[in-house]
Amino acid sequence: MESEYIGYLAGLLTTFAFVPQALRMIRTRQARDVSMTWAAAMTAGVFLWLCYGLVKNSVPLIAANGITLFLLFIILFVKIRDQGNAGS
Repeated sequence: MESEYIGYLAGLLTTFAFVPQALRMIRTRQARDVSMTWAAAMTAGVFLWLCYGLVKNSVPLIAANGITLFLLFIILFVKIRDQGNAGS
């Protein structure tokens, strides 16, 4: 049971780490300083962690990675949109 609390705390901290970046990108509508390779790799990795959490039926893994995946989709969306507007 104590390991679940560690999982929740780890998930809370790592998920929260993406909030300021996602909010800044929404506010500024810019993603030029974000690497596309990083954004794509993180999105794929977090998606796989979410899948792993679902297989293991681990609420901390599912919750943290589900929220983080949503934030990464925002980051990835802004990054892709910025690359499309680079020629404008």
